[in-house]
Amino acid sequence: MTELVRTAAGWAVRREAGLFALGTTLADLLALPLAEARAAYEAGDGALLDAPPLAPVDAQEVWAAGVTYQRSREGRREESEPAGHADLYDRVYTADRPELFFKATAARVIGDGEPVGIRADSGWDVPEAELGLVVNAAGELFGYTVGNDMSSRSIEGENPLYLPQAKVYARSCALGPAIVPAWEAGPGPFPVSVRVERGGATAWAATTSTDRLARTPEDLVSWLTRALDFPAGVVLLTGTGVVPDRSFTLRDGDVVTIDVAGVGTLRNPVVVVGRA
Repeated sequence: MTELVRTAAGWAVRREAGLFALGTTLADLLALPLAEARAAYEAGDGALLDAPPLAPVDAQEVWAAGVTYQRSREGRREESEPAGHADLYDRVYTADRPELFFKATAARVIGDGEPVGIRADSGWDVPEAELGLVVNAAGELFGYTVGNDMSSRSIEGENPLYLPQAKVYARSCALGPAIVPAWEAGPGPFPVSVRVERGGATAWAATTSTDRLARTPEDLVSWLTRALDFPAGVVLLTGTGVVPDRSFTLRDGDVVTIDVAGVGTLRNPVVVVGRA
């Protein structure tokens, strides 16, 4: 299997023999019809590169879907019950129209090995392990990546209108380590696992599979692109099926590892961002 890697020296294709310069950008690939993008990707045979990897986006926005798994529905109910709007998430889960929200610009995406953030003004914070869809300008699925949609459950639970503050802040979106083309990875489903290490031990871990998604990737992409154009393509996170219970919150110094079988493993330490 090959994969598309962004490095400090440019985009490259990782093959068994190493990283080979692609000679173009992800934005250029995603501007093409899928068949042409695949041909350009498979023709990439430039110089062998030795450069540090970066987050696998260049000009793409990152969007995300919410309440797409039963466990996510339950988690949103748990955090929202004290404020009295838990039933809102039942309606989102069963509605025809999904919950879709803006997550990050390319410049704000964190790559593998870089610190992800928990807000200083939040008391309940979790990682969200997700399969990311890399979609071209025509709305076709180009590939997959691993995503971490960092979230403040205390802020979102207080009021659903606080969702942007719970989801969109410094170091709240991690992607990587690479993009696996859809024709390489196959259609799935993909097992997903997450582990949080604290002081050298496992503080929390869980597993799920994308076969538990209540919506298909095609349906989510269709809604996202219904009234928006993405000339350079877009990354769409598909939601999480693993949510810790009330007793768990991330702490400064934790390390989050997310694995999507056949796609990759994303590992990030945790730091506090902002001010209380």
